[in-house]
Amino acid sequence: MSGRHSLWKRARQVLTVAFFILIPALLFMLLRNQDWGEVWQALTSYRPAVLLTALGLVACSFTLFASYDLLGRRYTGHTLPVRRVLPLAFVCYAFNLNLSAWVGGVALRYRLYSRLGLDTPTITRILGLGLVTNWLGYLLVAGSLFTLGFPRLPAGLEIGSTGLRLIGIGMLLAALAYLLACRFSRRREWQVRGQEIRLPSWRLALLQALMGAGNWALMGLVVYTLLPDKAGYPTILAILMVSSIAGVITHIPAGLGVLESVFITLLQGQYSQGTLLAALIGYRAVYFLLPLLLALAVYLVLERLASRAGQTEPASPSASSGRAG
Repeated sequence: MSGRHSLWKRARQVLTVAFFILIPALLFMLLRNQDWGEVWQALTSYRPAVLLTALGLVACSFTLFASYDLLGRRYTGHTLPVRRVLPLAFVCYAFNLNLSAWVGGVALRYRLYSRLGLDTPTITRILGLGLVTNWLGYLLVAGSLFTLGFPRLPAGLEIGSTGLRLIGIGMLLAALAYLLACRFSRRREWQVRGQEIRLPSWRLALLQALMGAGNWALMGLVVYTLLPDKAGYPTILAILMVSSIAGVITHIPAGLGVLESVFITLLQGQYSQGTLLAALIGYRAVYFLLPLLLALAVYLVLERLASRAGQTEPASPSASSGRAG
């Protein structure tokens, strides 16, 4: 068994290295004849109303994603105030997007929550619920779009439209299975490697589905706002779903190059490369870089407050066993 695990781990490492080589190579081939003057012209032609709309959508998306930790607060029963939870979750999300899940989503969350008095099992349950919320939303949105035939794949791709629809149906069934388990399962708790896994309530699971799907929809709206209205919102959102899972598979921080390659490949017949690149550069600026700069400032404030207070007001982590979501 350990030999098989070692073989799988090595295979993943090889695939990751291969993707690190192939993605830049593919992007270079796509952009080697690019007129960068066209990109600059497209970037400078954005109207203030468009940029303000995109920034408003980004603010809504980050607020919604940070609120996943409020679901975790209800699920575990800890008593940290909302004013402490939301800035912490915002910082972790921004770091997660730009660096990696282990840096922003995991290590930083453990550090910041532990300094506020939460114990490790409680933080683990918050993290787990947030991950499930995010990917439950992904399954629902991507599954629905793929089942409906979005996006249209270029000729020659082996998976084909039928294969994509079948994948979409499978994703919807997986999301439905989770929701039904939360509603009807009699067994609510399991022990996995010393960690307790507890199914949330039916109402909390529905909130997970709505919030997770809503955040992915907002991310797609940001890209859609920055592009001329040709492909349509469902197509743009579906391509974002494809590029997001491709970025996770490749383990490239921020999906750098992956997002661009997928969008250019799937939309090259509908937009010029300069228009696409301008929109994607704008998307990275407003959804990745600006929140990261703000998160750095908020993180420094959080660290300074924690240093001043030593161990700030206890969150009574033992309460997490008393109130279930």
